[in-house]
Amino acid sequence: MTYTVFDDKLFPVICLEDEETGCTAEIYSFGALLNSFTIKNGNSTHNVIDGFTNTQDAKDNITNGFKSARLSPFVCRVKSGRYQFNGSPHAINKFFLGKEAIHGVLYDVPFSITQKGADDKNAYVTLAFEYNKINEGYPFPFHTAVTYTLQNNNTLLITTTVTNTGKQDMPLADGWHPYFTLGSKVNELLVQLNTRQLMVFDEYLLPTGDYINYNAFATPRHLGETFLDNCFVLDDSEKPACVLKNEANGLQLTIYAKQGYPYLQVYTPPHRNSIAVENLSGAPDAFNNGIGLIIAKPGEHYTFAAAYTLQLPH
Repeated sequence: MTYTVFDDKLFPVICLEDEETGCTAEIYSFGALLNSFTIKNGNSTHNVIDGFTNTQDAKDNITNGFKSARLSPFVCRVKSGRYQFNGSPHAINKFFLGKEAIHGVLYDVPFSITQKGADDKNAYVTLAFEYNKINEGYPFPFHTAVTYTLQNNNTLLITTTVTNTGKQDMPLADGWHPYFTLGSKVNELLVQLNTRQLMVFDEYLLPTGDYINYNAFATPRHLGETFLDNCFVLDDSEKPACVLKNEANGLQLTIYAKQGYPYLQVYTPPHRNSIAVENLSGAPDAFNNGIGLIIAKPGEHYTFAAAYTLQLPH
């Protein structure tokens, strides 16, 4: 395994590589986002991340789809950008889509490389950011560290640790927003989801508090023309949260919710060239509805982890 850092105009870029298999992961320190995750098939290389051309592209266009954005300290939407916590009102002052604040406050911040290394089994990097009331709508200081570990068997483990560095409780939800592409339109993919429940959304894509049974993708089936912009409750099991497979080239991506991610948001954008599969610790608008909301205590650490495995036919 190897670890390499190079500069791409604006921000350091980290490449983790398994030299034996050719599997790589490219991480931008900008937003601590995953820009590529590749596997080799003969002379071909498949990148399953719908990413950016370079760090300038990411900086200029991160809010156009929020590709691979870290979602913290809230995920998805906050209704009207407003919430109350411990009796005090707050108004998010970051990015809005329509009337709702979306996708947290860390998606465009520069993370620092704090740890790195490689041996014969792993290559890893840890990126960290110290948030200290830089956004008036979230006046709770915290430290976040994101560790990417490239393991054997073409597996990438992503672990996030959030620490409340303030002196009072703070509301917290964590997640991220990757788009995956397996070499075809998403219509052609076989999809399997480890869920039996879907959250009911209102017209603003905010949970109503109701749930409906959902097993359309309990076993692998083609996505076809199905449109998804939904949050699913994952079954409590060791099964993969999601499996995507392209039968034409045999490429398969298996997603595991390892720790702290009981929800899965899935979105199929209109272009249908990629599909967003988002591990979430809480529901959209958790700051208001409390679904999955973590009340982070001063000095306490909260850890979230997901793993991604690539496979090709033998």
